[in-house]
Amino acid sequence: MKPRKFNAESFFQALGDNTRLRLLNLMGEREICVCYLVEILGQSQPKISRHLAYLRRAGIVAARREGKWMHYRIAMPAEIGATQLLRQTLAWMGEDRKMQADRARLLKACCSPKKFAALEGAPVPMPVDPACGCEARA
Repeated sequence: MKPRKFNAESFFQALGDNTRLRLLNLMGEREICVCYLVEILGQSQPKISRHLAYLRRAGIVAARREGKWMHYRIAMPAEIGATQLLRQTLAWMGEDRKMQADRARLLKACCSPKKFAALEGAPVPMPVDPACGCEARA
């Protein structure tokens, strides 16, 4: 399959929505099941899936299926400028209080998924880089 040409307009539009930024923030350096994204953001699964599809079309997110679970992770664009911008955006979001609160809720859900009925049986988010990790996997 021929790789798609980078589309700057699509890339910037993907970054121009708060829900999509929150999704990217939660993915960070990990692969995460959509059920965690739904639970943490408190939005419907169809709405989250539409935003994830938008990010996929923009080339920012990759997905894989494992049984009934869909896993998502950030996929850095082939364009070096876009990759640098995305990395800087992720770093900046890491300093934002609302984004930090989302990550704290994710960590709580990872460490205690039984407290969240919707997460029963869901796979714990996995780091994309094995050197990086969610404390729940330790």
